[in-house]
Amino acid sequence: MDAASESPDRTAELTVRAARGGRGPATWGQRAIHTALAGLGADAPRYNLRLAAPVDPGMAPEEVLRAYAELLHLHDALRTRLVEEDGDLVQVVDAEGVLPVALLHRETAGAAAAAAAELAAGYAAEPFDPARGWPVRLALVLVGGLVRQAVVVLSHTAADGWGMRRMVRDLMLLAAGRTAEQLRAEREFAQPLEEAAEQRSPRGRRRDAAARRHWREKLAAGPRVLLPRPDGEPDPARTFPYAVLRSPALAAALPAAAARLRTGDATVLLAAAATELVRLGGQRAFLCQVVVGNRFTEQAAEAVTTLAQEGLFHLPEVSEDFAETVRRAHGPALAAYRHAGYDKPELDAELDGLRAAGVELADHSVVWNDTRDPLAALMADASAQEAAGERELSFPAEFPARPGVSVAVDVVVVPGAVELRMVADGALLDREEMARFLCGVEELVLGAAG
Repeated sequence: MDAASESPDRTAELTVRAARGGRGPATWGQRAIHTALAGLGADAPRYNLRLAAPVDPGMAPEEVLRAYAELLHLHDALRTRLVEEDGDLVQVVDAEGVLPVALLHRETAGAAAAAAAELAAGYAAEPFDPARGWPVRLALVLVGGLVRQAVVVLSHTAADGWGMRRMVRDLMLLAAGRTAEQLRAEREFAQPLEEAAEQRSPRGRRRDAAARRHWREKLAAGPRVLLPRPDGEPDPARTFPYAVLRSPALAAALPAAAARLRTGDATVLLAAAATELVRLGGQRAFLCQVVVGNRFTEQAAEAVTTLAQEGLFHLPEVSEDFAETVRRAHGPALAAYRHAGYDKPELDAELDGLRAAGVELADHSVVWNDTRDPLAALMADASAQEAAGERELSFPAEFPARPGVSVAVDVVVVPGAVELRMVADGALLDREEMARFLCGVEELVLGAAG
């Protein structure tokens, strides 16, 4: 753990017995994220999901440990290992096991919050071993004998952002006295082994085939270049600047813009991003990978697992009139969402085959990830509950080059605002152009809201 100063005062052990277990093929989502994390190498821990949340008023540690144990029994994904066997990825759900929970003691609530944040950061910085260990790390910080902070860190192989938020909701219910058996009886939700079985069914195979066909068709029709690259080979040591636009006005304007344009606010934002990137690149058409939650059924919506995958959004022509661009984006956006569930290794093999045959594919190096969800505020640190304030644009960091990515944007809900978090290839866009893109997206939505 990086946060060496926050070593636990003692460690409790959560014991799982007689839970549901089994093994089977990995799900599409597990395969996709496992492949992505393997490709990221040392950068993979940055995609771990973390939470350091206040427990107010404080609770007895025994009560929170009980809730943690019930959570492990409730969601199989938290006890699932991903093992490579005979060239295939297999998920193994452990029916029994022991998970350590670090317990720290601090003198004040402020010190506890600081310790929890540092501990969560340290846990999140450590890579998970998906084949040998469970994809979850837990800790508690106590003040005066009561738990005042809970820490949860998940590997992305266990959950996506939506799944993490569902896990937080269930943990709150369990801490209030519910049991895993009660919650399971109240609602149905997909477990990873069940999801994999559905994907292997005739209906699932048809869905997979249709999605891969959609990708092939859009990559044949889309623009070959989105952002012109300077002549010569890119510098392998170049960095990717990271820009963050925090906009209270955008949060307020999105519902109004969607209502005026008679569509969803996700489509409004996506159309704004397409418009601004086309302006920067001097193109007429737009294509990007859109991260889709794939939670279109009630069972999927309630699941704690990783279901999100990339859809392919293709807009053949961006209009000079933004309202018209939004109208044109509606159908392609629905198609991208519809075809965002597939066997990624199979798709990658097909695309590699097309490249080997000399087929030039469209540029799909732009990634758009709209993470917003009504429960997103649960993921915000309570210390960040500040007044909305003015727009803020910052460049807090730079990252190593990302293979196959030119631009990646995350849309995130924070208290009182929406944040656009952008990473871009410094060889393609400088900071001024990144700022122009982010502020342009905001201004388009504000204008559409009237």
